[in-house]
Amino acid sequence: MAEAWAVAKAFRVDILTRERCVLSDDIVSLVAPGTSGYLGVRAGHAPLITELKVGRISLRTLSGQEVRIAISGGLLEVRAEATTVLAESAERAEEIDAERARRAMERARGRLAGEMSGDTDVERARLALMRAMNRLEISEH
Repeated sequence: MAEAWAVAKAFRVDILTRERCVLSDDIVSLVAPGTSGYLGVRAGHAPLITELKVGRISLRTLSGQEVRIAISGGLLEVRAEATTVLAESAERAEEIDAERARRAMERARGRLAGEMSGDTDVERARLALMRAMNRLEISEH
């Protein structure tokens, strides 16, 4: 019996940052971290533009492979001809340096622990912690 993704209709996705194209491929599904929760996209999805938050993008390729990408926010646009993610930053799971992510997480935790001193930009430190934890989680799974 054929796997579901083997017979699913494909659509084009481009995941871009200011610096590079992270992925440009035909896929069968995409799940992205919208500001109101994760949302799924398949071929034929209604046109949509939405903001994305820090989280994981999961894609299913035509061969059935799952691709995981850590993003730190951006925009998702779904059109009939293609789906585009414009991300603040994006890294495929295999590109993430887990040790670097751990160090970033510890630095952010240290900044948050010092928030009582008044010298810490708390929101910036929280976002840094969220990004580091997201990268670490994606690199380990």
